[in-house]
Amino acid sequence: MAKRLIPSLNRVLIEKIVPPSKTNSGILLPEKTSKLNTGKVVAVGPGAHSRDGKLIPVSVKEGETVLLPEYGGTEVKLGDKEYHLYRDEDILGTLHD
Repeated sequence: MAKRLIPSLNRVLIEKIVPPSKTNSGILLPEKTSKLNTGKVVAVGPGAHSRDGKLIPVSVKEGETVLLPEYGGTEVKLGDKEYHLYRDEDILGTLHD
């Protein structure tokens, strides 16, 4: 049963990207290379309201790859997949090729 979670306010739903543990040729990579905390934005909330009532939109869009803090976020399990909810201001930046 697949559910669609739409985050509230300025929260962002992220699926963490697990780096490969070995190369295409079969060489095992050390665990230290898998420390990069990246994720793909799955869903975005509408944004938060400022004190004067104006809507401040979320700074990331669905499908973007983002850099995440080492700790934080709320783990959410939907079906057999694990996601994490972060506030917009907790996301460190976006990654581009």
